[in-house]
Amino acid sequence: MTIRIGWIGCGTHANEMLLPQLIRHDVTIAALCDTDEARLAQTARRYGIPVQNTMRDWQALLARQDIDAIGIAAGPAVHFAVGMAAMARKLPVFVEKPPAATAREAEELAKASQAAGVPVVLGFMKRYSTANRIAANVVAKPEFGTPASFLGEYMTAPTYFEKDPDYTGFYLHHCVHYLDLVPWLMGEVAQVGARRHELAPGKLLLHVDFRFASGGLGTLVMGTHQSRGTPMEWWQVMADHQRVEVRNVHEVRYYRAPPFKVSRTDASLVDGEDTLVWEPNLTVAANEDHKGYYALIGDFLAVVRGEQRDVPDAAAGARAMRLLEAIVTQA
Repeated sequence: MTIRIGWIGCGTHANEMLLPQLIRHDVTIAALCDTDEARLAQTARRYGIPVQNTMRDWQALLARQDIDAIGIAAGPAVHFAVGMAAMARKLPVFVEKPPAATAREAEELAKASQAAGVPVVLGFMKRYSTANRIAANVVAKPEFGTPASFLGEYMTAPTYFEKDPDYTGFYLHHCVHYLDLVPWLMGEVAQVGARRHELAPGKLLLHVDFRFASGGLGTLVMGTHQSRGTPMEWWQVMADHQRVEVRNVHEVRYYRAPPFKVSRTDASLVDGEDTLVWEPNLTVAANEDHKGYYALIGDFLAVVRGEQRDVPDAAAGARAMRLLEAIVTQA
């Protein structure tokens, strides 16, 4: 079944990350929308969309009868407005994070999705990056046990935020990723706290503390004072004699409780005891997307077809936004 998509938003992120992965699936971009005429025309040329199927008004796109689902990457206020209108039309929606500008609106969208019985899938691709998925599946194994600790860092550079003194963009477009990832790995958050240090204008540091419903603890460091030329992400989950970590988005390390090998003449690598390490095979010829967008969009299209998938839905988006607002208030 070829799914006909109406796509809203032709910015850099859509063009470089989302649309290239979307068209690898069995889809047709039936209509394309952006408020910027030049950007709309350029994107239409890139993806072969005839001019009669391009428009600058998203409401005109939603009024079309030749679309099966909506994709949108146009900013939180538009995400919410389009999402609510799509629910009224019973059109499934893929929406880049965040789902709305506020937690209240995100909750409203989640309720509308549930009431309409229509899926809203969020662009939380951190769940889908290959290394994160591998590590999360390790955490979910019975032998891993109950996660006791989360540690992580998610940094970016001050380039975008020196003229954004309230760091709204950092909170909504960066922090929200990990406020989905952390409870996805650790379970529901019972308490959250935050401390803030501003090194200089545009250079923010946050230390976020979690207590999970399971009793586990977590610490997440986020900030805007590191070069994007260096690795920006790292996280680790520990249980009883179990530890898994992901370095620089791509490397997985799984530690158990191996015996010491010093002075042992029979020392070797033992399955089930010694550390496992995984990295992507970058020599493979296949067009693989280890960041996760391809797999995420694939799951969205599956739910459009009526299949059951464990996707980051509107309720997950509302949860992330609630955590975000609690952190911003405390910081």
